[in-house]
Amino acid sequence: MGPVRGLTFIVTVGRSGSTALSRVLGAHPDVLSLNEFYLSVRASSAVDDTLSGEQFWRMLADPHPIFDSMVRGGAAMPEFVYPRLEGTRFDASTTGIPAISMMTLPHLSSDPDGVFDALAAEIQTWPERPARLHYKRLFAWLATHFGGTVVVERSAMSLSSVPWLRQTFPDAKFVHLYRNGPDTAVSMSRHTGFRLMALIQDALELLDLDPERRHPGLRLDPTAIPIELASLLGDTCDVDYLMGQRLPVVRFARMWSELILTGEAELADLPGDHYLPLSYAELVAEPRSSLTRLASFLEIEADRQWLDFGNDVIDPGFSGASNQLSAEDLRAVTECCAAATAVLAGHAVAAGEITAAR
Repeated sequence: MGPVRGLTFIVTVGRSGSTALSRVLGAHPDVLSLNEFYLSVRASSAVDDTLSGEQFWRMLADPHPIFDSMVRGGAAMPEFVYPRLEGTRFDASTTGIPAISMMTLPHLSSDPDGVFDALAAEIQTWPERPARLHYKRLFAWLATHFGGTVVVERSAMSLSSVPWLRQTFPDAKFVHLYRNGPDTAVSMSRHTGFRLMALIQDALELLDLDPERRHPGLRLDPTAIPIELASLLGDTCDVDYLMGQRLPVVRFARMWSELILTGEAELADLPGDHYLPLSYAELVAEPRSSLTRLASFLEIEADRQWLDFGNDVIDPGFSGASNQLSAEDLRAVTECCAAATAVLAGHAVAAGEITAAR
């Protein structure tokens, strides 16, 4: 089982076309595409923590209580693939759904339970080692079984996890996939996961009476939210209750802005060959050229068949969501997004200069 030759994280606010991009990358023979791995397994332990194989396996296999609560209450996110499959072994209401099975394994195999069993038999025999080495060996195992020499992981709301990811994987590359702020805010406001995240964040702010001690990156990181808060949701996270809460769209514009500003600050000092800003608007407008640029960054071939597949998968229908807002709401959302939008505008200018130079 040889090591993979590259590891890249696609970091994003979410609702930015990254699920479709994961699917496109998963179709490339040289890529092992890991979908929502870190969001699912809550892998935010210290990088040098020493874990046995059994302890590491529990991180992957124990159900995510908040995700199971959402499934039981009918508030499952569209990204939760496992509960929609037929003939599977695990159930949120009885056994609980293993964290790695909820989204990651179904994207790799039509038999996620079979892969789960194979991983259980393998990982629990591993000796004690630092957590970072467990992750690398897991990636190598998955690459051996599913193909690929380059690993690309993508999780929603992962911008806030950049410090931990960089510390754990100092040689990794990063792609920041970003979308227009107002459009993203509208999409987030209609999504059960982001609505729940907003409610939890608001509750944490109320509980934290000392604003000077707040750590914005931690508050924005869904993997770092105390799992004990799951009990506050009760046994089920009711979809009608969740969608019925009054959460104005500007609330999600603030979440988008905070994530962009926090994430961009952490990515700013990466060298050019380890950081690629990727605009969702450009991906939609010119999927072949955007995917070619991404392939070059990942050091994989952009053959015509793969580019044609990507062109068919990338859906332009998600553009312009903010056009449905009232003039007042659009103005408030645009103002809230202004600072982060200005940061992202710098990427567009830089990309234009590179294109002109060529």
